[in-house]
Amino acid sequence: MRHIRLPAPVLRVIAPGMRLWWRVRKPETFGVKALLFHPDGSGRFLVVRHSYSDPRRWGLPGGGYKPTTEKPAQAIAREVGEELALTVSTEAFTVLDTLVTTLEGKRDTLTILRAVAPSAEVSLSPELTEFRWIGDVRQLEPAPVSRWLVAAVSHVD
Repeated sequence: MRHIRLPAPVLRVIAPGMRLWWRVRKPETFGVKALLFHPDGSGRFLVVRHSYSDPRRWGLPGGGYKPTTEKPAQAIAREVGEELALTVSTEAFTVLDTLVTTLEGKRDTLTILRAVAPSAEVSLSPELTEFRWIGDVRQLEPAPVSRWLVAAVSHVD
């Protein structure tokens, strides 16, 4: 399945309209987020800033998928490849949590998965503006942090 990737300026322009459409139509969507750990075993994990929506907010890489064509592990492996140019096998991902949210006006089933990144070197797609390897969410203060990032970290042993 081929996914269309739009330039960051286009994403910033259409994001408010999409959120308004979701509030009116209330579609059911499915998404995935990845908690990727640094390959050196230090416990550090990758956080990103998206180029659309709220570019100040730190979060996790990920995106949407259609459950009729992909399973969550397949979707997050694809998203990590597209957004970060990392190849992670579907078998490397384990599910941390699955949540249902109506935060953006749609009914979204979100699956958060974890894996160890095969490399610390990433190449950002236009969807992302910045990344960091961190050991604690508090290192991002005072910047806003995604609730999904906080949820993911809270599920780690």
